[in-house]
Amino acid sequence: MKKVLTILAALVVLALIVVGVGNWLLTNDGSGGPKPGKPTPPPSSEAQNPPGCVDVEVLAAPGTWESSPNDDPLAPHSHPRSLLLNVTRPLADEFDPSKVKVWTLPYTAQFRNMNAQGEKSYDDSRNEGFGRMREELRATHKACPATSFVLVGFSQGAVIAGDLAGEIGNERGPVPANSVLGVSLIADGRQELDKGNLVGAKGIRGTGAEIALNPVSGLIQGIVPGATMRGPRPDGFGELNDRVNNYCAPADLICDAPANLGNAIVRAKDLVAANAVHAEYATNGKVVEGQTVPQHIVGWARGLINERLGK
Repeated sequence: MKKVLTILAALVVLALIVVGVGNWLLTNDGSGGPKPGKPTPPPSSEAQNPPGCVDVEVLAAPGTWESSPNDDPLAPHSHPRSLLLNVTRPLADEFDPSKVKVWTLPYTAQFRNMNAQGEKSYDDSRNEGFGRMREELRATHKACPATSFVLVGFSQGAVIAGDLAGEIGNERGPVPANSVLGVSLIADGRQELDKGNLVGAKGIRGTGAEIALNPVSGLIQGIVPGATMRGPRPDGFGELNDRVNNYCAPADLICDAPANLGNAIVRAKDLVAANAVHAEYATNGKVVEGQTVPQHIVGWARGLINERLGK
């Protein structure tokens, strides 16, 4: 009986990863606001960019079912209700493209499950996205060594962007840590309360679903093959820790999953409500007081970019 309850508990949280990533309502861009996290200085003055390079590149990693591997990274259109369009479009409209490049990760962004057997597995989708975003960083830094970067991710995309931030901050990444101005992660499945800066919402007591479900990852593989719950990032964010902002709505079980799986059974009745919470970051004005999360990130990114441009 105990084993059955453990499996059920795992499925309760895992279900949110599978079905909790819906389409998002587009909102207008927001004004500035508090800008948590410490900005980093631009790359060393010794680094020089050749003609044609931008000063800052913003890289955005959309969530599950909000991207396509063949989408245009500079003008994504395959998923017009994607949450991160509320971040990328305002920034692309505001800044001169010769100074600031806004790039959206084109990847499969799927999660194979019992209702979608023909989709790519979570592991394969995540690894594909990670590889593509890593290569974009590597190629840009090689061609333009003085370009600075801002990383943003949502849900599966937050896991990807967060994993890259972990590599970079621990000197294993495709770019040096001092080239990253900041990182913003919305509903990160590997969120830890003592890593990065939790912005806005109070009452977060849980952790990312990949961490909460790690003890029963073997059981999950038997039910949803290719969905490995890897646990926490081994070395956190390293040097980037103070530049990483986490956004998580209370009761969003993707980033606020109970550490004790037994609690997941108690909270099973909250499944529908939590599912809705994960689908409301574009309109939820309670995570960050007075504005939505995308609006807050636009203001945060604007401040970093303007500082880098010397405005």
